[in-house]
Amino acid sequence: MTIPDAPETTSNKSAADALVAKLWNFCNLLRDDGLSYGDYVQQLTNLLFLKMAHERTLPPYNKPSVVPEELAWPSLLARDGEELERHYRHVLDELGKKSGTLGVIFRKSQNKIENPALLKRLIADLIDRERWVMMASDVKGDAYEGLLEKNAQDTKSGAGQYFTPRPLIDGIVDVMCPKPGETICDPAAGTAGFLLAAHDYISHHYGKTMTRDEKYALKHDTLRG
Repeated sequence: MTIPDAPETTSNKSAADALVAKLWNFCNLLRDDGLSYGDYVQQLTNLLFLKMAHERTLPPYNKPSVVPEELAWPSLLARDGEELERHYRHVLDELGKKSGTLGVIFRKSQNKIENPALLKRLIADLIDRERWVMMASDVKGDAYEGLLEKNAQDTKSGAGQYFTPRPLIDGIVDVMCPKPGETICDPAAGTAGFLLAAHDYISHHYGKTMTRDEKYALKHDTLRG
C-alpha cells in the first residue's frame, strides 16, 4: 500500500533543495580558495550553532544565551576584515575552553577560512539571512543530507564510508517493514539516515493506530545507533 505524502512534503522538499543549492554554491566558492569540503562543513557547523543559539534569545523564544555575549553571533556580524578573522579564531578558542556541552562542541575547532572577505560573506550573506531555528527540522535534515549527497557525487570514490543514498535506505527499510514495539539498531550509524527512515516508516504506517505506550516507546526506546 502506498502511503501518500503529507501536504507539506513538496514545499519542504523545495525549501531543502533551494537551501542545499545555496550552501553548495558557497562551498564551491570556498573550494576555489583552497578550503576542503570537510573544512567547509566544520566551519558551517560552528557558525550555525552560534547563529541558532542567538536566534533562541530572540522572540518568540526569549531564552537566555548559552554563549557569552562577547563571543555570540552579533559579535561576528559587527566585525569586518582581519578584525573579523582574528575575532572568529578567538571565539572558537574561548568556546573550546568552556565546560559542559559548549566546550565539547567547540573543542579543537579552528578557523580554516583565511580570506576575511569570504568569511564575512559566509556569515552575513548566507547564514545570517536564514532563520534556522524556525525552519522545519526535516528541511534542515534534508539540506544536510543533500550536502552529503552532492559531495558523494563530487568525490566519486569513498563516499560509501559515510553516505548511503536515500533510495537505497528507503528500499531496505521497506523490505524490513519495521513495526511498533520492535527495537531497531544501526551499529554503524553516521548521520542516522536508516534510523530516521525507520522512524518515519513506523509513523506513517502505524501512527494512527499506535497506543500511547507504543508512541512513547518509538520516541524513547526504539532506535539505537
